[in-house]
Amino acid sequence: MSTRTAIRLLSIDFDCADPVTLARFYGAALDLPVVYSSDDFVLLGRDGAPGLGFVRVDDYRPPTWPDPAQGKQAHYELGVDDLDAAHARMLALGAVEPALQPHPDERRVLLDPAGHPFCLSTQM
Repeated sequence: MSTRTAIRLLSIDFDCADPVTLARFYGAALDLPVVYSSDDFVLLGRDGAPGLGFVRVDDYRPPTWPDPAQGKQAHYELGVDDLDAAHARMLALGAVEPALQPHPDERRVLLDPAGHPFCLSTQM
């Protein structure tokens, strides 16, 4: 009989050129405090829940979505109650809106300050 080893998610980490700037953006957007910071890594989190980490990469190249030249690598969905209000808030925090919006009535695609695409969605 084998024993299962518990595995838990500690963080999702994003490559970027400036971990402090990206952590500031997500910390403000998601109301998450910094739990660890160094010159090359910043971790946001709360109460033992999985965190968001930001890792300095010297030759960082942002995704070029929807152009496949530099793939999006990953993206994530943020659930919101008010799509227009959340959209405006994220733009005010420094997000950028790409021209392509496949389903703007139910989901908005934005790019964080390091160019990672993410969606605001009322569907979840």
